Amino acid sequence: MNGEREVLRDGAIPADGPEEAAVRPAPEQLEEAAVRPAPEQPEGAGPVPGVPRNAAAARDMVTRLLETEFCVLGEEGPVDVVVADALLVTSELVTNAVRHGGGLTGFNAEITDDGLLLTVADASTHAPVTEERDPAAASVGGYGWLLVRRLARRVSITYLPDGKHIVALVALT
Repeated sequence: MNGEREVLRDGAIPADGPEEAAVRPAPEQLEEAAVRPAPEQPEGAGPVPGVPRNAAAARDMVTRLLETEFCVLGEEGPVDVVVADALLVTSELVTNAVRHGGGLTGFNAEITDDGLLLTVADASTHAPVTEERDPAAASVGGYGWLLVRRLARRVSITYLPDGKHIVALVALT
């Protein structure tokens, strides 16, 4: 790349190699967001409409999408691996949003010409954490973000004043 920064199709600039990007909103977007009041939710309000309650519900949504637009699930072969990867990325992104991101605030899955495009929004402005681990230690957890980065063709993060959006593209070929 001759020292130049790659700009992805959506305007993201890779932050950690060509597969991951960090997107910062323009200053005027930050100003607009700061002026716009946050939507108020009454105490004890239920989940956001259209947003799955947990990782299992998100996997169900993606499974239905893949069944209708990608393949017939249950066939053995390479399709199984592709579907398993898509569902694992879905699980990890949603679980991380719930456990570490202040809650899942948005979710979208769609099939594009490039693959399965997942968008997961949460309420945290902090970047996902990647920790180096000793393979000899029997540690539990902490591998989700590494798995997402390994299985997704492209990952980008857009930081917003009230959280972030993580977009992951999982190849379906």
